[in-house]
Amino acid sequence: MQRGKLASEFLDYLVANGMNEPGSQRLPPLNELSKKLGVSVATLREQMEAARTLGLVEARPRTGIRRLPYTFLPAVRQSLSYAIALDPGFFDTFADLRQHIESAYWFEAVRRLTTQDHEALQALLAQAWEKLRGSPIQIPQAEHREFHLLIYRRLENPFVLGILEAYWHAYEAVGLNVYADYYYLEQVWHYHQRMIDAICSGDLDTGYKALVEHTELIHHRPINGQLE
Repeated sequence: MQRGKLASEFLDYLVANGMNEPGSQRLPPLNELSKKLGVSVATLREQMEAARTLGLVEARPRTGIRRLPYTFLPAVRQSLSYAIALDPGFFDTFADLRQHIESAYWFEAVRRLTTQDHEALQALLAQAWEKLRGSPIQIPQAEHREFHLLIYRRLENPFVLGILEAYWHAYEAVGLNVYADYYYLEQVWHYHQRMIDAICSGDLDTGYKALVEHTELIHHRPINGQLE
């Protein structure tokens, strides 16, 4: 497909100079780019800041400007944060999108998981139960987030991964990681147990069923002891 011009000389420069290469690369200083591209330093600085917000580059005093590997997360996270600030109901809309994406990619994702991934999922499960059964009881939010993201980590699709990661940032931003009824949390992790047992045994249909039932739980999540 033929590449078109972007609405930024700075982005055009990134694309023309190895944007798709892995790893990070140092870029020339802005005054040097200004002469090369025929654009003022002030304009390039504004364009670079926009690229930094999108996670395309980073700028530090000692290391200068560096191109970063592409990720969809910064763009979708910024937009989602703005949407939820406008209307908290947008979180539920995005959660529905996330649910459909996890369901659609379940079979492809779990077939790519390695034995080491299976062991990592089991370790997260053990850590979560230790927190839930400990004294005092702790909410295993970090384990919950990592459990789901690990299942899809082998997909070679930055857009899927960016959306799934953005969901968890929003989940925490709206406070769903702060409080939950203990019975609800037990239900969540029993579903996780069924999912990992199915993944490890190769029974992907049973795992898929557990995933779908589990993601429906958020619509019945207790708030201050009451069901939504």
